[in-house]
Amino acid sequence: MWQRPPLPRTILMTADTVGGVWSHALELSRELGMLGIGVVLAALGRRPSPTQARDAQAIPTLSLHAAPYRLPWMEDPWTDVDQASEWLLALAAGFECDVVHLSEPVFAALPWGVPTVAVGHSCVLSWYAAVRGEAAPPAWRRYRRRMTEGLRSSDAVVAPSMAMLGELRRLYRVRNGRVIRNGRDAARYTPGRKDDTVLTAGRLWDSGKNVLALAKVAERLTWPVQAAGDTCSPDGDETPAIHGLELLGTLGQEELASRMSRAAIFALPARYEPFGLSVLEAALSGCALVLGDIPSLRELWSGVALFVPPDDADALERAIEALIADASLRKGLAARARRRALSYGAARMATAYVELYAELLRAGRPRPASGNGAACA
Repeated sequence: MWQRPPLPRTILMTADTVGGVWSHALELSRELGMLGIGVVLAALGRRPSPTQARDAQAIPTLSLHAAPYRLPWMEDPWTDVDQASEWLLALAAGFECDVVHLSEPVFAALPWGVPTVAVGHSCVLSWYAAVRGEAAPPAWRRYRRRMTEGLRSSDAVVAPSMAMLGELRRLYRVRNGRVIRNGRDAARYTPGRKDDTVLTAGRLWDSGKNVLALAKVAERLTWPVQAAGDTCSPDGDETPAIHGLELLGTLGQEELASRMSRAAIFALPARYEPFGLSVLEAALSGCALVLGDIPSLRELWSGVALFVPPDDADALERAIEALIADASLRKGLAARARRRALSYGAARMATAYVELYAELLRAGRPRPASGNGAACA
């Protein structure tokens, strides 16, 4: 007789508050709640802003807990990482969580006693390769070791794109793993009446986003360029002076969605972007896309966007001006990008994670000694 696969009642999920992982965590938590799964969300990096806290509190099945522990990708984080480890273990035990879902794979090496999912949203070593064109310096050896230990210890490894999974395999010898693409609720992002504007959004301080390339060409473009996001990193480093862009600051989800609904073009000439939630949101909002020509963005948006080499400012200018000059091309690309974006839905994402949780719960404990198939570097 068919039996319904076991589902977790409560999961512990970690997220940082300084990037797209936060938005991803809330979207997934909202969808899991509709399936009857409660989420204990542990926020790290810095305390949630009032807007972030309100967004989290609006999800009735989510319990938000925050502590400003430094994350493994920050400078000199390891004392904080060890303290955060004790805090996370206590949360999981106190709420009797059935599954642990970790946005930072380092924490998967802890003695959880329940199935663990380690999600490689990004990593320092692959960032260095893409942005600096070189291996990470020796100061990051401990990071490599702790990441490898976490990935080896987890019961399942997930990446948001094949490109990112390939990097986890290359850098940390993950032999298995699966791709679960991020998703957004299309009802939150709808095309509006378009203004003659170009928009970019994200962590403007992160050179992987390559916002300075947009700044370089902005004053030569026919339309103004707006940039939404924080210009100061969690370590206090300020982005070099950005001239020619209209800086909007850090926007809440509703205000950013409103800006995207009105922007005709969304540009992200990224050097590094393992998935790119801002691109997905812009596509759902009916923006024509101009993107960095990198494997992950090609994987997700090939055929529905214009691609430019991240270091070719002239190509970036030509691509944006081509869309400005040709309304038919602009609207056609926007329509195709939106159709693609609709396939990356939030419900589809949540279903894939629930199936993974059920698979791990069905397998039961104890965890096999070989973990998910990663080997120590």
